[in-house]
Amino acid sequence: QVQLVESGGGLVAPGGSLTLSCSSSEFILSNYWMHWVRQAPGKQREFVAGITFRGTSTHYSPSSKGRFTISRDNGKNTVYLQMNSLKPEDTAVYYCAADSRLKLSATAPFQIWGQGTQVTVSS
Repeated sequence: QVQLVESGGGLVAPGGSLTLSCSSSEFILSNYWMHWVRQAPGKQREFVAGITFRGTSTHYSPSSKGRFTISRDNGKNTVYLQMNSLKPEDTAVYYCAADSRLKLSATAPFQIWGQGTQVTVSS
């Protein structure tokens, strides 16, 4: 059941940047750890980044660390993923997911999901 709304995906050239957004009209996102996970065609879902309730701590996968930045604006009930230096291997559907705990395994069940936004990195 989709209860988060992602936006900001699209087509970008290698080396380019995109910023994804995630919001909800049903849930107060500051009550949750917020995550970004992704799934490429034919591959398992993969954890990308996570952020604490107040944004005081963040966690990244080895592939996203140094290039991606997760942040949140609780006043706007929105979470962001700033993606820089994008590579073709970053091509995937990116999902926003909320849970009461940090989940580093993207295959674990999350309490609340978004519908996903496609990111394609190609020249």
